[in-house]
Amino acid sequence: MSGPQCCSNPPILSPNAGNGNVEKVGGLPCYLTASPHSNLAVLMLSDIFGYEAPLLRKLADNVAAAGYYVVVPDLLEGDPFKPDGSLDNLPVWLKDHGPVEKGAEGSKPVIEALKSKGFSAIAGVGFCWGAKVAVELAKSRLIQTAVLLHPAFLSVDDFKVVDTPIAILGAESDKYCPPELVKEFEEILAAKPGVSSFVKIYPGVEHGWAVRYDTEDAEAVKAAEEAHKDLLDWLAKHLK
Repeated sequence: MSGPQCCSNPPILSPNAGNGNVEKVGGLPCYLTASPHSNLAVLMLSDIFGYEAPLLRKLADNVAAAGYYVVVPDLLEGDPFKPDGSLDNLPVWLKDHGPVEKGAEGSKPVIEALKSKGFSAIAGVGFCWGAKVAVELAKSRLIQTAVLLHPAFLSVDDFKVVDTPIAILGAESDKYCPPELVKEFEEILAAKPGVSSFVKIYPGVEHGWAVRYDTEDAEAVKAAEEAHKDLLDWLAKHLK
């Protein structure tokens, strides 16, 4: 693998991607794609490339088709990370786009708006940067369950206080959240008998594989679809 993992396959953003619509929820532009009459909401929290990524929206559409009201908020407020072939400018970008300050805090009005509309349960599904957001929301008990796909910016301390059902889908090759660290998360969660958890390391994939895969690569598509199935299986069990 050459180059930084986050820059190996950045998405070509498109405001018109997906079958849903962009509307404001809690004051933020959000991509909305929904199963009619569903009272279960899924907050899909993007990676550093933002909510206009076509494969992220495609997954959102698929989750909606499984029976959920899916909301992909623009937590980056129109300013996603723009790689220059490296991650050299990431620390500067993160100063204004912290997953706690910008992500978790920015999600709160969206969650309040969903609750006011009568949604009985909300899941947080986070990718990379968004996984940290999902964990912060879980720690605050603002969501009922969380799924983390190729997470980043997380530490063992984050999981010591999580007491909501949580799934972690990690990559075999991931320098931001290597398998050894995922195993530590798993051990902490396993020591909490009252907290349902699921941890899986996917072989032969790298950071970003679930939403930044090559659609022309059959193996890459297969690996992404396996993660998507595991995501849906988890929601079926824990978002009720």
